[in-house]
Amino acid sequence: MAEGSAELELFRRRWREELAAGGKRRRREAAEGPDGLGRDGSGCLALACSLLDGESPAPRSPPPARPCEEAAGDETDDLLGQLIRDLNEINEVPFFDVHLPYELALKIFQYLGKAELGKCAQVSRTWKVLAEDEVLWYRLCQQEGYLLDVSISDRPCWKLALKDCRAKERALRTNWKNRSGAVSQLQYELGKVLCDVHSCDGVVIAGYTSGEVRLWDTRTWDYTAPILEPAHGPGDAGPQPHVSFVRINSSLAVAAYEDGTVSVWSLMIGREPIHRYQHNQRIQALALGSKGATVATASGFEVKVESPDDRGFWQTTGTFEIQKLVNFLHLVPEVWDSPVAVAAAEDVVYLLKGEDPGKILHSVYGQPVTCLDVSAHEAAFGVKGFGWMLNEPNQVLLYNLETSQCLKKLGNSMGDFTCVNLQDSPPNMLVTGNKDRRVRVYDLRRSTALCSLYAHRLGVSAVQMDDWKIVSGGEDGLVCVWDQRMGTKLWEMHARHPVRYVWFNSHSLITANIPDEKTPRGASIMDDDLTAHRRHRGIIYAYEFSVDQLAVESVLPICRSSYDEVMGYNYNIGLAVPYDHI
Repeated sequence: MAEGSAELELFRRRWREELAAGGKRRRREAAEGPDGLGRDGSGCLALACSLLDGESPAPRSPPPARPCEEAAGDETDDLLGQLIRDLNEINEVPFFDVHLPYELALKIFQYLGKAELGKCAQVSRTWKVLAEDEVLWYRLCQQEGYLLDVSISDRPCWKLALKDCRAKERALRTNWKNRSGAVSQLQYELGKVLCDVHSCDGVVIAGYTSGEVRLWDTRTWDYTAPILEPAHGPGDAGPQPHVSFVRINSSLAVAAYEDGTVSVWSLMIGREPIHRYQHNQRIQALALGSKGATVATASGFEVKVESPDDRGFWQTTGTFEIQKLVNFLHLVPEVWDSPVAVAAAEDVVYLLKGEDPGKILHSVYGQPVTCLDVSAHEAAFGVKGFGWMLNEPNQVLLYNLETSQCLKKLGNSMGDFTCVNLQDSPPNMLVTGNKDRRVRVYDLRRSTALCSLYAHRLGVSAVQMDDWKIVSGGEDGLVCVWDQRMGTKLWEMHARHPVRYVWFNSHSLITANIPDEKTPRGASIMDDDLTAHRRHRGIIYAYEFSVDQLAVESVLPICRSSYDEVMGYNYNIGLAVPYDHI
């Protein structure tokens, strides 16, 4: 502390001497110049003193006369001492002729965008410091959806972080448009024929006719696919039943089998099921909450909802009796107290709540429901009309789940609406697929179609959109990527079987071609020759458009195998040793 005080005192003394010498030089130059035009230092000193005192000097008043040189030296010493004492206490920002505290000025700047902050940074040095404050640019990053799980202290420069995020977004959009990225085929030959596929944030689950359920984590290119143990024990006689449905979220994986068994796995614990229950009949629909741990199944005329209690023990939270067979079943997201399900059974749509178990949301005799999707507050479903003879075309109805009122009637199509996506669409937007081979995007505020795309030759089977692109899958096995605003096709990919599942985010795309025929004709599906019927098995594609992972795009999928399986598909293997083990 003593050494620091001595150094500070030495710095003060040298600064006073330099300032005094500069003042004498300025006075000498002012004396040599014309009256009133010399560069008198007293005006600068008076201005500095007034700024330090918090006063606002008159802009056009002449500088005060200097009484004597000795007073100037004393004034210089007083100004310098006050400047050193208050160096870290000055927190006022000049706004024209008003001095505002720094916090208040920062509050005003929070209402500006990137362009306005850039213009303000060119006004003065003080405004530049204020316009580049980390709090402002951190808020801009959060408002644009970048780095939402990062605190303000994790990045040294948030202005640069926002610039990098926008550059990556532009690069991703360019890769999407040009189909630049890595493509992988997620295959499991021992599973026989593919039955159902689902995904959540890049983690893919697939069920097969062999009764096995497999997981892939596509967020890492060298992933391995663990097998979830089935609900049936190894001592059970006979072959395992086929998998009917699979669902996955961030914490759970669920599979429903042909014999009515439902198995639930935890992604955090292991491969053994944490819960299983049995229906007496074949399961017709399966639903899993987007968040949390709630499972709903429909079998026969019964809908059952299962969830764990506070201690982790699973129990039946609701059982609903329905008069018709359920075709579609969804759990309403963002409902935490008691689960709410929406079920479509032929021409009736039910809203299943614990306090009102049999509430009918929509019912028109002879107009069956052809597709269903649910968001937090609304439900959208396609309805097959009576035809043009009775002036009842096929439409998509939008209902409010809180008031049970019909909000909109969309579309006027001759073909049946085969798929609808409301939950993953942008706000006030809806995208649908139809048997008339068209993809339609609707604006819910105007009840009109923004665009109609002639997409597929055999009808649309899956569709999803975001703010600028649309991805559609058809019965012809074609996956198409569209530019929504231009209404043009960017690129397409083809496989043998119908596209039953499509999911994408900003940097990846998951598609699944699932066969309709689970038991191909011509040979027994129980044959040991696994090279047979490969064209009948179905396939899952994983596309990665992230710029951070383009370095591995040349690595073939066969090079990612560990070759630890006793028997497997070995057709067209051109490499003896995978590159990832060299």
